[in-house]
Amino acid sequence: MRHGVARFVTGFLALPVAIYLFYVVWPFAQAAGYSLTDWGGYSDRQQFVGLDNYIRLFSDELIRKAFWHNVFFLVTVPLFTIALALFLAFLLNVGGREDRAGIRGVFGSSVYKIIFFFPQVLSLVVVAVMWQQIYRADGQGLINGVLMKVGLVDPDNPIAFTNDPEPFLGVPAVLWWLLLIAVWSGAGFYMVLFSAAMQSIPKDVYEAAILDGAGRFHTFFRITLPLLRETVSVAWVYLGFIALDMYALVFVMTPSQGGPNHASEIFASVLNFTAFQKGQFGYACAMGVALAIFTILLAAAQLRITRRERIEY
Repeated sequence: MRHGVARFVTGFLALPVAIYLFYVVWPFAQAAGYSLTDWGGYSDRQQFVGLDNYIRLFSDELIRKAFWHNVFFLVTVPLFTIALALFLAFLLNVGGREDRAGIRGVFGSSVYKIIFFFPQVLSLVVVAVMWQQIYRADGQGLINGVLMKVGLVDPDNPIAFTNDPEPFLGVPAVLWWLLLIAVWSGAGFYMVLFSAAMQSIPKDVYEAAILDGAGRFHTFFRITLPLLRETVSVAWVYLGFIALDMYALVFVMTPSQGGPNHASEIFASVLNFTAFQKGQFGYACAMGVALAIFTILLAAAQLRITRRERIEY
């Protein structure tokens, strides 16, 4: 075994690596090649255009609008999801009273963890369809129906939700409603992730801080958050990938898959429309390659900025 370890490892890795190269790396390489052509997608005719598709991206008004919508999600989805997940994880692990067994979470924390994690087991499309019914603006939706019953909403003027292009805080209102769904569906998973990280922190650290007079607020920001910095950093990168996608929610929940009036367009929805509706697959491939490069650079910068020496405890 010692002399044949290279052949042994190669024999196990050869097939998985070959499959990965064929089904993952090769399609990426093909997309990069097609991005340099004017390929229409439905024929074998294609002409090399060089970097024209990439230059065109900078002058495309719809791409610019979609990019800033993605930036909005890139900032808000990780921020609100991580903040909510940290708050819930802290309550469920060390937010309860201190007794003879030491500091513990709130009463019923095990049940709460299951409830909060439940949205994660659902497909994002299922989540989108469910919230589509909740957001319905024809008076049959859950929210509008309840508000109409209590007299807070006029039946002739229900809340538009994802049909509302009007800005709120300078951002189309439809994006805020999509953000709510993204945070609701993702917070449970990261709550479990942070809970697992918190359980590795010795309870003696919290008990010593409480004996020294530290309150819950100071305990969270002076002990919990610094010790979870590495986990939070990884979570931010994952959520950044999700924020740069958001395609399922936009496709299912918005009119014309990016409406109303392009108020919810994102990179992925513009890419899909350009490829399959306009038949400009070369230009769409250029969008995909640009998005991939941006995502990789963003993840590398995030990990670089937040990297530091591991804290021992």
